[in-house]
Amino acid sequence: MAPPSIAQILFSQGFGNRRVCAGLVQFGHVRIAGRVLDDPTETFDTTGLTFEVDGQPWAFHAQALLMLHKPAGYECSQKPRHHPSVMSLLPAPLRTRGVQPVGRLDEDTTGLLLFTDDGALIHRLTSPKHHVDKVYEVFTKHPLDEVQLQRLREGVVLDDDPAPVRAVAAETVAERHLRLTLGEGKYHQVKRMLAAVSNRVERLHRSRFGPWVLPETLAPGQWAWVDAGALPAPVKAPAPVKAP
Repeated sequence: MAPPSIAQILFSQGFGNRRVCAGLVQFGHVRIAGRVLDDPTETFDTTGLTFEVDGQPWAFHAQALLMLHKPAGYECSQKPRHHPSVMSLLPAPLRTRGVQPVGRLDEDTTGLLLFTDDGALIHRLTSPKHHVDKVYEVFTKHPLDEVQLQRLREGVVLDDDPAPVRAVAAETVAERHLRLTLGEGKYHQVKRMLAAVSNRVERLHRSRFGPWVLPETLAPGQWAWVDAGALPAPVKAPAPVKAP
């Protein structure tokens, strides 16, 4: 397959429709390796390709996967009701190419939020059958004790489901700081689980999603590319044994 033109590359990365992308090149807005481009049909190998648009560096990604350090006061919705959308924290090319949040965090919850334009990856990361763990730092109103931790590990019943919901892990970091690992995601699950053990969440922060840990260097409101290869390959169920 022939390598794509620079106009096609810009279009795939969300820099506008095909006419806009061709115009960006024709009018000298795009550079590669310091060279100003002027031919929209010039082709490039996209492997490891980086380019600049109006002086802003951009790395080519066939499929986008990134993390955002979500601040409080933002909704994980394309059409927010009461607060700004987390989408407003991302640059226009990412919004144009159609990235969307992988799951949701409440508007008052902070921490690691993934975005991608890969529908199959969204399913893999959010489907309960794949058991992708998420770690939350939970700051509680009342001191935590071993009885509460054991109940969280053994399972608590929420008001909309008779089946117990269990934490993969629950450990105290401080008297009112719980590190909670969940393998599924239900509506307001952490808050409801703590309420079920007679406590209350005062502040909630997600520090890990699957293999990806929120780095301390990523400030609230900032985003960064992440490597989809960090996610282990799904384990296939063994084929059924045929009767002799």
